[in-house]
Amino acid sequence: MKYGEIWLVAYSDSMGHEYQKDRPSLIIESDSQLNITNIITIIPCTTQDKLQKDDIVIKKNPENNLLYDSVLKVHHIQSFDKSRFIKKIGLASDDIMAEVRNYLKKHFKL
Repeated sequence: MKYGEIWLVAYSDSMGHEYQKDRPSLIIESDSQLNITNIITIIPCTTQDKLQKDDIVIKKNPENNLLYDSVLKVHHIQSFDKSRFIKKIGLASDDIMAEVRNYLKKHFKL
């Protein structure tokens, strides 16, 4: 697992408005932090068309291997144990990761 990779993640046992089912998710935790803990921080992807402020559109391509154009739901940052990570799907582009970094600065007031 590495920063910027897209993985299929099991969102089982979700409650309330949390995402459910297995879904693609973008790893946003730095590689150095990934080696310290078994908990990985991600942003979930969805194919829904309703964009909220700051959501990031990620178009399917051979590099990310998504089945559909998707939306990174940046307001739904979560952390999961490595055991929930099913398989690597692909890799987000440098442009997408730059958008994610810009959003994270805003989200965490950095």
